Amino acid sequence: MTQQEPVGELPLLTTAELPDGTRLPVRALRVPEPERFLPSGSGPAPGPPPAPMVLILPAMGVPARFYRRFARQLHDEGLTVLTVDLRGQGESTPSAAGRGAPGHGYRAIVEEDLPAVVAAIRDELGTEPPLFLLGHSLGGQLALVYAASARRPAVDGVAVVATGSVWFRAFAPLRGAGLLLVQLLIAGTATVLGRWPGTRLGFGGNQPKGVMRDWARQVRTGRYSAEGSPLDYESTLATLTLPVLAISVDDDTYAPASSLTHLLDKAPEARLTRRHYTTQEAGAPLDHFAWTRAGGALAKWVAAWTTEEHPHPRTLAAHRAITGF
Repeated sequence: MTQQEPVGELPLLTTAELPDGTRLPVRALRVPEPERFLPSGSGPAPGPPPAPMVLILPAMGVPARFYRRFARQLHDEGLTVLTVDLRGQGESTPSAAGRGAPGHGYRAIVEEDLPAVVAAIRDELGTEPPLFLLGHSLGGQLALVYAASARRPAVDGVAVVATGSVWFRAFAPLRGAGLLLVQLLIAGTATVLGRWPGTRLGFGGNQPKGVMRDWARQVRTGRYSAEGSPLDYESTLATLTLPVLAISVDDDTYAPASSLTHLLDKAPEARLTRRHYTTQEAGAPLDHFAWTRAGGALAKWVAAWTTEEHPHPRTLAAHRAITGF
């Protein structure tokens, strides 16, 4: 598949349904498991373990379909790949666009939506395959918070790509000062209008005021919290012990390496693997979004990392290609 070829929609796997009527369709590219039969023909014999699963969580305001090409590159490396829209985005319902749309913030995504999505995937694909989250930008931030705050280990690890804390002091002084001013404008506009018309204003897509107020609070304070949540997200992050793969990319002004460092410092007990994706390795220009169009080498990194955590025949070749053993 070349980068110029059109990429079709991924097949629908299942839909997570919430008590408040929210519906979150999950799409997937599955790795089928071959059956092995005993010589006597008496039935299937134990086969290799199922392929690791990777669930892609989008950036703020970015539809899940944006990651279709990268999803297929991960699938080419032997992974079962799943995508889902964040609440109110893409094909999730109800939409966050327009007046009168239901409001929500980080709490709904972290404490309601992601548990429901993971449960729906497990109901469909079973509890045996290891499940990793791969979050981009806000998707990566909330993936870490969810993985840390789940009552029991719900996933086997978290990868974050082009992700970082949005605390203004985690950026260069001029950019940080600008970010501090922008969050005041965004939070104020969202509060007055009851929503953030980001599609019209060029940042973050259409969002309810709760998401933007939670985002703006983290810009100001550097701390993750959510209106209406009893959980202390910062304390839970400090207890995270899962494997974490953290990848920064060249020319990413939204999530520079300094902002990623601030985010990772919140989870000092995580089993961290950190890498930086360069334009030379990608073979194409990169930025906060462009890596998804040139993610072939990065997909190999992700496959190799999942193999290190859960060895599997389908990803072993990728692991050896990257590590040399």
